[in-house]
Amino acid sequence: KMDTVIAQDRTEDGGIGEEKPTVLCPIVPEILTKQLNQEEETISNPAVPSASSSSAISVSSENEATISNDDPAIFEGMSKAQRARLRKRLRKEEAETQEEERTQKKINMRKDEQVKLGKMTEACRVILECIGEDPEREGLCKTPERWAKALLFLNHGYKKSVEEVTNEAVFEEDHREMVVVRDIDIHSLCEHHMLPFTGKVHVGYIPNGKILGLSKIARIAEVFARRLQVQERLTTQIADALVDAVSPLGVGVVVECSHFCMVMRGVQKSGSTTVSSSVRGCFETDPKTRAEFFSLINNRPR
Repeated sequence: KMDTVIAQDRTEDGGIGEEKPTVLCPIVPEILTKQLNQEEETISNPAVPSASSSSAISVSSENEATISNDDPAIFEGMSKAQRARLRKRLRKEEAETQEEERTQKKINMRKDEQVKLGKMTEACRVILECIGEDPEREGLCKTPERWAKALLFLNHGYKKSVEEVTNEAVFEEDHREMVVVRDIDIHSLCEHHMLPFTGKVHVGYIPNGKILGLSKIARIAEVFARRLQVQERLTTQIADALVDAVSPLGVGVVVECSHFCMVMRGVQKSGSTTVSSSVRGCFETDPKTRAEFFSLINNRPR
């Protein structure tokens, strides 16, 4: 089987001569079969050079045709052993390509972080000068870089998603009673003053055929806490993330925090605590379910 075009030669008197087929290229399965046959010959006879091991089989012509591992035509005319060997080769090269992409992504992220650190370090030097300090004195000469690294860490939630932290830890389970994880420590930065607020979050949900790994609930809270936040939004984001992750019958989230923007400045009330809640599903519609949740998180030793 071949793709052809008809080349018509002209005679000396300008007439059209005999039509001659001109071969553009064999179809891809024949190329692969030839390659694999050559590989078999190489195994039995090392003197025979092996064919190219490229996983993407390309045909050079005016339009390059590339066949992937998903194309069934790639295996036409091959023996069972040839098909198995080709699949193994393609899987290996696909894994190598994915690893290269992950490595390159990490390299790009490190480069991007170095650029950010440089900008933030210089900005911190300006801030120190503006408040009347000398950024070159012994105690402060390394402070700008330390501050930049610390601020990036305190806001590393921007680099993560709920899908990444749950890491496929969603399991089929026929459990329809309330699950509560309480007293999860959280630390965040108030977006209004960039001062810390710290405290605890309590999460409860009633599964609907799926459960989530318990540590993943804490990780979800961490993803949203490690950003510039207001407590009200943080509470609803955690609740909505649980709904998206396992589609439960209901979810309840309570956050209790002390805000340093009220302790160190402003009204300067060190004993104040802010409590916010967010409920979804049956936690919102059924007063008994909601009462059970609040009872479970409140009846505990302090």
